[in-house]
This record gives sequence, structure tokens and C-alpha cells, in this order.
Amino acid sequence: MKRILLIEDNDDVRENTADILELANYEVITAENGKIGVQKAKEFLPDLVICDIMMPQMDGFQVLQSFEKDISMASTPFIFLTAKTEKEDMRMGMNLGADDYLTKPFQENELLGVIECRLNKHDNLKKEIARNLKGINTFIEEVSEFEDMEGLSKNHMLKSYEKKEIIFWEGDNAHSLFFIESGNVKTYKGTEAGKELVTGLYGPGDFIGQLSLLHAAGTYVENAVILEDAQLCAIPKADFIKLLYGNPSVSQKFIAIVSNNLINVQSHLVDMAFASVRQRAAKALLELYEKGLIKDKPNGGMSMPREDFAGMIGTATETAIRTLSDFKDEGLITTDSGRRIIILNKEELLSIADF
Repeated sequence: MKRILLIEDNDDVRENTADILELANYEVITAENGKIGVQKAKEFLPDLVICDIMMPQMDGFQVLQSFEKDISMASTPFIFLTAKTEKEDMRMGMNLGADDYLTKPFQENELLGVIECRLNKHDNLKKEIARNLKGINTFIEEVSEFEDMEGLSKNHMLKSYEKKEIIFWEGDNAHSLFFIESGNVKTYKGTEAGKELVTGLYGPGDFIGQLSLLHAAGTYVENAVILEDAQLCAIPKADFIKLLYGNPSVSQKFIAIVSNNLINVQSHLVDMAFASVRQRAAKALLELYEKGLIKDKPNGGMSMPREDFAGMIGTATETAIRTLSDFKDEGLITTDSGRRIIILNKEELLSIADF
């Protein structure tokens, strides 16, 4: 049963509206002013909020602004109730991020129709998105249709890239977000000593370039090169910005899609600062295994240049080679004729990584 928070200071309107909603099989929580409404929202976490605009203590605008700052409520569908004489207030509310509005007095079918529409749109955004081009295109099409976000480009096409081909250089104008459909990509930064610091290895389902599109200078903050033949699609910067800022519900979903698990990034930074080379190497091998870049059987995965592996774990190439040799001597890994690393003892690598 969906839960609706109704914030309305007029007793008759509040009670009559609550009766309609309860008869339609909704669970209803009521509040007689905005301040109480905000408190009840935190307590009950409703699926949708209906809120009057003109109220004592805390008006509807202030309620909406309060929800926008609360991560638990920011994406909750929000419908304003407004009198016919408050059209300017209605426009202001929509500009602040309200999803819809009802003009009082309203008909029962109007109320239930708006609620059903907004709940359906919200449920649609909560669906899992397939991490492939079809899933990305479907997400953008549905956002355009259901969330009235016009102007988004659709039916993004794949472009093929060959091994060692550059996708973008550090300092280039940041014009697109890239989605990896197949193949593998390395991002890195050049150091003053002329070496490479590997900032990430990415595979199918990952995005690259998102932080660059938010960079104040408007340029890519790292280099990106193809490690194995790949197919990528480019999402224009204008679409990225619109998806990020155009609608709170869409924004939350879009961030989840393009984040590539930032918790792992944070964990990697902590490891670089405090973990031993042996720990970092074990974790890097397990991460590459999880991404499908190395396998547990011959002729699988890809050939990993030792300097790239060294860049991943933040050490000299010679140290990385020595650590891998130790793992090989211990029977944890081996290599095939193509210098591909093969995992032999995942459990022991986990033990080293977690030590």
C-alpha cells in the first residue's frame, strides 16, 4: 500500500481529501501545517507528498525546499495544492522542483489521476537499468517521455575503437560522457617525470569522463586509451547536464547509473595511502578479476602491461614485477604464453588483501 503525506491547514479540505485517498486504498498521514509535515515526512517516509502552498508557520515552498535538502525525501513526488488565484505561486513551485499541482477545488478523478501518474513515473525511475546501450537508450527515452525533459538526444550509436586508440587527451575540451559497451579502457595522468599514473581501468557497463564534464575549466582531467578493441557511445555534455540538474528524481537515478561505484574509488585512495604493496597488488588483481579483465583459466582476459599494473597500485614497475613474481612462486597466480595473468588461488589473494 502506497503511503501519502497530506499537508493542508484547512480542516475540511484535509479531511475530505484524506477520505478520498483512503477509499482509493492509500495509507494517508495528515499534517495541519508545514512544520508538522516536515517532521512526519522524516518519521514515515511517504511515497508521495500533497502540500498546500499558503500555510502558517511554514509554507509549501519552504516545505519543498526542506525536502530538496534531505536525501531521503529529495526524489519523493511532490504535488502542490493551489487556489485559482495563486497561479504565480504555482509557477514558482514548479520552478522550485514540484512535480505537479492541483487547483482547488478539484474533482476526485483529478486528484487520483495526478497521484497515479506521479507514482507510476517514480516507480519507473526506480527500475534497474540494464548496463548496456539498450538500457541507456531506454532510460533516456523514458525520461524524455515521462518526465517532460525535452531536447535530450536519443538512439545513441556505438563507435568502434581499436587497441591503443586515444578517446580523449587530458586538456582537451570535455564534450561528451562515454559509455563502454564492450572492450576495456584505461584512464591515466602524466607525471612530471614522464611516467603514467593509472587512474582507472574500465570495462563493459562503465562510464568515463563524468568528472571532467563538471570540471570548472571545461576540459578532460585525464587521458583515456583503449586497452582492447572496444565499442563506446558518446552522450553529449548538454544531455549530461540536463540529466544531472533538470529533475531531482532523474538526477538521483542518473548519478547512481554513472557513478561506477565511487565507494571503490574511495577505498582505493585509502589503500594507496596505508596498505602495503603486497596488499595493494592482491586487491588490484581481485578487482581486475571482478571486472573480467583477468581470468582463472588460460587464454582468458587481456594482457596487462606491467607498467599499467604498477600505476594501479602506485609503485615502481620493478616493485610490481617483483610482487607478481612472489605471487607466482606462491602458486597464487600464473601467466600464459601471451603474458596474461591467471588467478590460481582467489581465496589466498582475498586473505592477503584483507590482512
